[in-house]
Amino acid sequence: MVAVVLIKSGSQEFEQMATHIKCRGAHYDGKDGGADRFKVSDELVKWDKPFKDYKPVQYTASNILKDKPFWADPDVADKEAFAKIKFNQVDGSTDRVSFVEKYQVVDGLPRNPIGRTGITGRGMLGKWGPNHAADPIVTRWKRDGKGAIVHHTGESKKPILEFVSIQRGDTKEWAIPGGMVDANEEVSLTLKREFNEEALNSLDSSQKEQTKKDIQKVFQNGEVVFKGYVDDPRNTDNAWMETVACNFHDEDGTTVGRIPLNAGDDAHAVQWLAIDKPISLYASHSRFVEAVCKKRGAYFGRMPGSMSFASE
Repeated sequence: MVAVVLIKSGSQEFEQMATHIKCRGAHYDGKDGGADRFKVSDELVKWDKPFKDYKPVQYTASNILKDKPFWADPDVADKEAFAKIKFNQVDGSTDRVSFVEKYQVVDGLPRNPIGRTGITGRGMLGKWGPNHAADPIVTRWKRDGKGAIVHHTGESKKPILEFVSIQRGDTKEWAIPGGMVDANEEVSLTLKREFNEEALNSLDSSQKEQTKKDIQKVFQNGEVVFKGYVDDPRNTDNAWMETVACNFHDEDGTTVGRIPLNAGDDAHAVQWLAIDKPISLYASHSRFVEAVCKKRGAYFGRMPGSMSFASE
């Protein structure tokens, strides 16, 4: 199921490639065991397709319902608080506007603009409707022992990029070190904060001062490569992930490209990952990396059976 939407942001347009695949897996993983999704075939994803037998499972993680973390919305059971939520607009300190389109609110609940997922409720997500994130894609050129840029040995002969990748503690998949946008926080600050927290959290004191300067320099010149809906395994019919992915590139490898990497609290491992072969990453992260490679004229090998920004 592929949905293509053009979103304008200022003078730029971002092509939204929403493949509704990872958010229709058989099982929704959660710390409390999760839940099995109601099966939705490709042809029945869109809401305008009649599906009279559709009986999605209701699931919101127990830690969200019981612990009521400060970053989470009230549950529908709290009728008075829930009724105050203002969808499709900036609601106090929470941005509930979708990058995709104005979403429908059905029976008081926001409806996933891309389609059915087989799960209702919020799952592992805190917000009803769009949950906004920011993903910093920090890159450098892969170089040999003499400092020369390494090119792929295949037919393309294109130069090879490396990007900062973390191994997620929950799924063990490799991913871009992104995170949720805090209330009233500029996306640029979120990107820098998340890169610091997830990738550089363990630098010793002797490295920190120069590292801060290097990060500040590179993060002044980010380029947006994607802005929109994310095919995230945490998505439900009523809550979904959207992100702004920005590329921060160290062309000559003299700033962030020389930083020794250490895993932060949320990651099991972190490394400069070479894009010299097909890679499979968490959620839609492979697509964001592909967009960066296309922008930089670098090599990108797609996994068998996968679709790219270019081919869609």
